[in-house]
Amino acid sequence: MASSLPKSASEDTSRQLMQMVWIGALFYAISVILNAAYRIRMHAIEEYGPVIHEFDPYFNYRATEYLAANGMHKFFHWFDYKVWYPLGRPVGTTIYPGMQVTAVAIHRYLLSHWSLNDVCCYMPAWFGAIATLITGLLAYEASLPQNTSSNLIQFLWDIVQGTCGRNHIKPAKSNNSFSNLSPALECAVFAMAMMSIVPAHLMRSVGGGFDNESVATTAMILTFYCWMRSLRNGNDVNTIVVYGCLTGLSYFYMVATWGGFVFVLNLIGVHAAMLVGLGRFSDKVWLSYSLFYSIGTLLAIQVPVVGWAPLRSLEQLGPCGVFLGYQVLQFCEVIRRRNNLSRTAAWKLRIQVCVALAGALCIFAFFLAPSGYFGPISSRVRGLFVQHTKTGNPLVDSVAEHQPASSRAYFQYLHHVCSVAPIGYVLVMCNLSDSSSFLIAWGAVAYFFSHKMVRLILLTAPIGSVLGGIAAGRLFSWCLQQWWESDVDSSSNGSANEEHNKGKDSKKSKKTKKNTPGGAPSAASSASASTKSKGSGSNSFEGLLSLKHAYETASKSKEGLFVRRTITAVIVLLGYTVGTSFTKYCWRLSKDLSNPSIIIQGRLKDGRVVKVDDYREAYWWLRDNTPEDARIMAWWDYGYQITGISNRTTIADGNTWNHEHIALLGLALTTDIDEGYEIARHLADYVLVWGGGGGDDLAKSPHLARIANSVYREHCPGDPSCRAFGVIDSRGTASPMMKRSLLYHLHGHQIRPGVEVDPEQFQEVYRSKYGKVRIFKIIGVSEESKAWVADPTNKLCDVPGSWFCPGQYPPALSTIIGRKKDFAQLEDFNRGAADEEYQRQYFESLQNPKKASKTAMQEEMRRMKDSQQPEEQRKRVDEIYNTWADTEETTLMWRLITNNQVEELRSILAEEPTLAFVRSKDGRGPMWWAFEQRHQEITTILMKTGVPHTDRDAQGLAPADLLTGKA
Repeated sequence: MASSLPKSASEDTSRQLMQMVWIGALFYAISVILNAAYRIRMHAIEEYGPVIHEFDPYFNYRATEYLAANGMHKFFHWFDYKVWYPLGRPVGTTIYPGMQVTAVAIHRYLLSHWSLNDVCCYMPAWFGAIATLITGLLAYEASLPQNTSSNLIQFLWDIVQGTCGRNHIKPAKSNNSFSNLSPALECAVFAMAMMSIVPAHLMRSVGGGFDNESVATTAMILTFYCWMRSLRNGNDVNTIVVYGCLTGLSYFYMVATWGGFVFVLNLIGVHAAMLVGLGRFSDKVWLSYSLFYSIGTLLAIQVPVVGWAPLRSLEQLGPCGVFLGYQVLQFCEVIRRRNNLSRTAAWKLRIQVCVALAGALCIFAFFLAPSGYFGPISSRVRGLFVQHTKTGNPLVDSVAEHQPASSRAYFQYLHHVCSVAPIGYVLVMCNLSDSSSFLIAWGAVAYFFSHKMVRLILLTAPIGSVLGGIAAGRLFSWCLQQWWESDVDSSSNGSANEEHNKGKDSKKSKKTKKNTPGGAPSAASSASASTKSKGSGSNSFEGLLSLKHAYETASKSKEGLFVRRTITAVIVLLGYTVGTSFTKYCWRLSKDLSNPSIIIQGRLKDGRVVKVDDYREAYWWLRDNTPEDARIMAWWDYGYQITGISNRTTIADGNTWNHEHIALLGLALTTDIDEGYEIARHLADYVLVWGGGGGDDLAKSPHLARIANSVYREHCPGDPSCRAFGVIDSRGTASPMMKRSLLYHLHGHQIRPGVEVDPEQFQEVYRSKYGKVRIFKIIGVSEESKAWVADPTNKLCDVPGSWFCPGQYPPALSTIIGRKKDFAQLEDFNRGAADEEYQRQYFESLQNPKKASKTAMQEEMRRMKDSQQPEEQRKRVDEIYNTWADTEETTLMWRLITNNQVEELRSILAEEPTLAFVRSKDGRGPMWWAFEQRHQEITTILMKTGVPHTDRDAQGLAPADLLTGKA
């Protein structure tokens, strides 16, 4: 015995030393991971320098500059007249200021020697590394022994037995054993490794991407960590109070940073409700949620853009209901303990109080609803619950990021994480607690919403990394244990056999003591009779216990140890292969995600790769060559960049707060050129157009027309989806309505044959180096309208002397403005019958686009016929028929007839019947080609349209001659 003590002490010392070395290695790994998280986000800055990316970040940077120069008071009372001309925008009450305040604080107190631009460009990379660290803390918290002591089946069994919900707050027991931390550290390291480079987070956190999500994701993860930490098993009151308050403070920062705070609020509310459903309501849960909601909501309503929305908006009232429910449940718990109520009596009390509260809330809502107290669900939130093209709002439907995510998108942005995370999800279910159960709710909700909108795949990055880290960390920890333990633990085997034999002996003694020698049952026998069924159940599992014991014995043998270590070697090799593949993929994709859309790389015809900086150069030209009060008309996508770089007034931007104003802009660009010019000359001095193919303005223009039609219904009468405006074939041939539009003429000016703008209306003053941007000066700008808008007396201040003074449209546009019908969304409570009819037609056209296109073309043709006199129509047909030239129209008709595309031909002729009379340079036209190809059905269609079949081409051949082979 004495000789074994030094050996035991030596083993303990050795084990502690190994543990210290291992912890040191893990912390070194954490430093490497954080460094990688920072470096992978620096590609854009290393390649292009500290340049702001995309569209929204330019507004964020401009707002940050204003805050730094003018201070908080002026910032929150800033009415910006350089945007949304002539209305302006109250920036101070419509912005989430958290990111701007953070940037100014860093610049002022930490990095005063840096430029504000550099601070804003580097912030996404900094916060990406911080988010990586907090993700590791989440995985660590979820893997601690205190938070893995139960499982989902046990939760449900506790509900049946009624033994849950009574675990009151008790002081935490200290435990310094290192084994209790394992495998939490390993899970944290693997979670951080995934989060540091996963593309789903990279796409919103690369250097230069000064967007709300780059900071808000960190705030969201911090809020979730504090929430989980407040629910850790064994917390004392002080710990719960501290972390409950920190959850509320973190949530406040989230609210101040991004509109996605609604997701955070509702997710914690869903988890709190889920805990009640799982029978886990307790003093700890009640105190944590009450502190979070009360502090978080009290601070949230201080943010001007949020205001009283947490207590009025339907999409935020759910967590409020959970908060009220928690107070009711806690009240019932206090009564139950004080009166020592039975389980049945306690349930009766809860039901009575809940029914009373529900009745009071219904009466309260009944009187408040007519007054407009409750706000509707926003169109973006509603879009999460319906297919993205069916929100009923063409402005929302036009945003590509609102389309649902595909399985390919998940693999693209999560790669192997989406394969490993489900394993972690199952492991969490098997190692459950009040705290770790939050991951169950988070994973389900994040997947649901990301599946509805591809933009929200961002929400899956942290939870995917946490779950993947838990799976990888637990597996890696198990592999390590197979190599750290001694080859054969004979003492363990001996003790295990001894316990197994003791179990058998105890069962024998119970059997022999069943009866007394006289045959009368003993007292022990009588007592055991009441538990007979339980004993029988134990015996029935004896075979399984024997199998388990045999497995444990075999696994601890030399052969078993060899097998286990072989399995670990295979697992480690497989993990290394998958990890290497994941790392290479993420680093390769990070370069693509780091390319700023404002500067792109292109390849010339000679193969040289060049940086195309057309967009910034165009904005610089505006800044340097136009008056400071110049107004620039462009689609709302580019408003932020024009104002941020050129410092010029724009008509609309990405804030999209006023649907009707954007519709007016869309109308100006997609209506007939003369009407578009009349609108433009009263609103702008220049028109900026994106060209050059791809996602340029002409490609977007059908969305512009659809948005315009949602307010100006006569734009596409009877056609809510505006199918008459667009392209009519796969070659991009424009429809007649598109060809008449202002945008088509500006986009194709002197590029497309026969397309030019009237020099008395527009003058091209700038074309970028690679043709991506064109700028036109408007001739004949209405100086009277411009002066009227600039006059302060024409502003509509809410009170005299107020800072809140929106502008008005000039009187010259009153006729056009009078034609508008304010757009009513599906979720609006004040929609009328006309809105219902519009929405019905809109959905029908989306469900059957071919039918909608055909109907729209027929209506367009009818309007064209009505607008022309018979004599004018005849002259036009004669002019087209007697003009022999190879054009886009002749090529289109030849291709349709040669390929016998009858339905496409019908559709085109229904829209533009004069195309049947076009003739190519050799004098032949559709009728000749139909005879030559022997397409009788097409010949009949052309004859019904009025195309002659006896005229002759340049060689003197009639269409019928082609049938006899005279050609």
